[in-house]
Amino acid sequence: MEYIYAAMILHTTDKEINEENVTKILDAAGVDVDDARVKALIAALEDVDIEEAMETSALAAAPAAAAPAAAAAPVEEEAVEEEEDEEEAEEEAAAGLGALFG
Repeated sequence: MEYIYAAMILHTTDKEINEENVTKILDAAGVDVDDARVKALIAALEDVDIEEAMETSALAAAPAAAAPAAAAAPVEEEAVEEEEDEEEAEEEAAAGLGALFG
């Protein structure tokens, strides 16, 4: 992933995405650079519109991010039910104490 991030940083800063610049960024980040991976990245990105790819991935990530929120809803319902059960138990206990003194 760090190789792709390096390319994204170069794209965002309007720098040329080439082997030298990718290697510089990875070196600065303390990554043990594999020249073959750098060359493969540059070759793979040769015909890619990075701006379009970033927009497409952002749009695809939005529905995926909404899924965990939908999954959290049943947990909230369970918590409400547990609170209601606790309240009922407290009321029953209070009623039992009232019978002792009343």
